[in-house]
Amino acid sequence: MPEITCPKCGEVFTVDESGYAAIIGQVRNAEFHKELHEREAQLAKEKENELSLIKTQAKMEQEQSVYALKQEIERLKAEITTVAKDKDIEKERSLNSLNQEIERLKAQVQSNEQAKTLAVASAVNEKKDELVEKDKKIMQLESQLKEAEKDKQLQEQSLKDNFAVQLKAKDTEIAFYKDLKTRQSTKMVGETLEQHCEIEFNRLRATAFQNAYFEKDNDAKTGSKGDYIFRESTPEGIEFISIMFEMKNEMDTTATKHKNEDFLKELDKDRNEKNCEYAVLVSLLESDNELYNTGIVDVSHRYPKMYVIRPQFFISMITLLRNAALNSVQYRKQLAEYKNQNIDISNFEAEMNDFKEKFGRNYQLASDKFRKAIEEIDKTIDHLQKTKDALLSSENNLRLANNKAQDLTVKRLTKNNPTMAQKFAELENKE
Repeated sequence: MPEITCPKCGEVFTVDESGYAAIIGQVRNAEFHKELHEREAQLAKEKENELSLIKTQAKMEQEQSVYALKQEIERLKAEITTVAKDKDIEKERSLNSLNQEIERLKAQVQSNEQAKTLAVASAVNEKKDELVEKDKKIMQLESQLKEAEKDKQLQEQSLKDNFAVQLKAKDTEIAFYKDLKTRQSTKMVGETLEQHCEIEFNRLRATAFQNAYFEKDNDAKTGSKGDYIFRESTPEGIEFISIMFEMKNEMDTTATKHKNEDFLKELDKDRNEKNCEYAVLVSLLESDNELYNTGIVDVSHRYPKMYVIRPQFFISMITLLRNAALNSVQYRKQLAEYKNQNIDISNFEAEMNDFKEKFGRNYQLASDKFRKAIEEIDKTIDHLQKTKDALLSSENNLRLANNKAQDLTVKRLTKNNPTMAQKFAELENKE
């Protein structure tokens, strides 16, 4: 359906083809009459300006010619006066010649004036002819306008007749459904509305909704479920629209009448649990409420992206939401790409952090082992240093012992030992 934006409030609303054609016809007729009056005024003003300009130019040319003739006459008179002083005979002849010339110039002036008058008359006649042609065009346009108005009236009458036929068909259909509901149980009434919506969708599934998912909601894990779920994705698998549908109907003879608002909260709950973007209540409740009988009712002030419609707007509602969502497919693709990029970046950061953690753990283990090895080396060095000191101490003791051994003599051995001194003395005597 065509969309029209209000120039005052900026609100966008839709009209059907007949209403749109009627608005276009009104605007076109008003603009045409306005342009026609402006064009007539402009042509009249142009005609007056051109006539005034032609008269002004003719008057100026005439005055210039008369002035030139007067100048010429004055010059000739001056010449005659000068010549008359010297030649009286020639004066008469010159006067006659001058008079003839004057008469000729007067005749020429009259001829010029006549020619100018004829030229002005010719120009005026041409302008009159142009104005006549323009008047003929204006009459033709007025005739076309009258024919367009007649066509418009015929179209309006045709639309009225079609609307009357459609209204009669709707009344017949309403009477049929009322009669049908009186012969059905409460459960059958609700199921009939669901079947009606499913049949309407399946009629267009093969042509308009080839890639769409539209099935009953059979998942009641959370304790409640909606009636139908509509989803559609791009060929790349990016979901760009999802709708949770709830169908509500009741018999006219039901004692306790429900209202549409009684089911909005539960519908919003089901929508959120099934991760659907939009929620639509297809309802035949409150049949006398003009709010719901005029078209699509937006209840987003109660719950976000929620609408209440009559069954006849079921396909129109899906089409409107789907077409609006198609405009955001490109942005959804970009968002998916950004999410994938963020996931790649997050994975890269996670892998880098994991590598850093593992490397740090390995570094810590290697550092601990290296520290222990250094400590063992230091201990070994201390032990070797002690061994070295012990060996150096033993060497010193051996040197002292050697020195003492070198200083050892029989005299020292027998000093303070009379027995050994006697023995050694005996040995020496024997020798």
